[in-house]
Amino acid sequence: MKHDIYSTEGLYRIEEKEDLSPTISRHVIYAPLIAAKARPGHFVILRARPGGERIPVTLVDWNAEAGTVTVIIQAIGKSTTEMNAFKTGEYFSDVAGPLGTPVEIKKWGTVLGVGGGVGIAELYPIARAYKEAGNKVISILGARSKDLLILEKQMEAISDQVIVTTDDGSAGRKGLVTDAMKDLYAAGEKIDAAFTIGPIIMMKFVAETTRPHGTPTFASLNPVMLDGTGMCGGCRVEVGGKPRFACVDGPMFDAHLTNFDLLMKRTAAYREQEASSLENYARDHECRIGLH
Repeated sequence: MKHDIYSTEGLYRIEEKEDLSPTISRHVIYAPLIAAKARPGHFVILRARPGGERIPVTLVDWNAEAGTVTVIIQAIGKSTTEMNAFKTGEYFSDVAGPLGTPVEIKKWGTVLGVGGGVGIAELYPIARAYKEAGNKVISILGARSKDLLILEKQMEAISDQVIVTTDDGSAGRKGLVTDAMKDLYAAGEKIDAAFTIGPIIMMKFVAETTRPHGTPTFASLNPVMLDGTGMCGGCRVEVGGKPRFACVDGPMFDAHLTNFDLLMKRTAAYREQEASSLENYARDHECRIGLH
């Protein structure tokens, strides 16, 4: 649908919806003011409906001319499951952004990007920007299995080299992203900077793999987040022994200074409530055909 980007007509309408896997979906959303200001590393906060949970999601792509932004959502809890049930033509209640501090794009030399699961989507615009800035880009993409591997072709288009790893060996090489990193170092690859986005435990060990080599390493942190403006303090993380707020100071931080153990503890604080909420949502939306 063609819009006047200065009009609020169609605001937050889903222009295109694509299921990338049974639990991961791509949404192209009409949000012209956000699209006009978006930069690599920015995120938005979505609400499926008025009064619903606020979900932070990193921007994967944007088109200022069309007035659209693209996000990829993995259904983990109730709210993300509800969002991924949306169809083309439906609307998000709210899309707030762009939020956070964008990644500084400069000429490093050789940049290594390590993405795990849906973190590959968040890595994509950063890797693309570094490639456009004249860097050599090596991308390592990790997933539990082939079915959960996303954006492989898109990453190949903007990378000088792509290495795929899966836990079960169903795509690429069997093993962890850190195994592939160790092989790069062993082969004499000079890595000038590394960026990692994905599960917290993965990012922790990516940082520990680059640490002995002195490679500047940055991780996109994903704490509990509410307002996205630094007012609530829910997104507090510890970097260099000091409190920082991921929504305004990040989400990208020095991985060698990040307290990943504390981050894992904080993100697990509401796991029981999240599971209960998802269970209630699934029960309320189960198919009842043939039950009457």
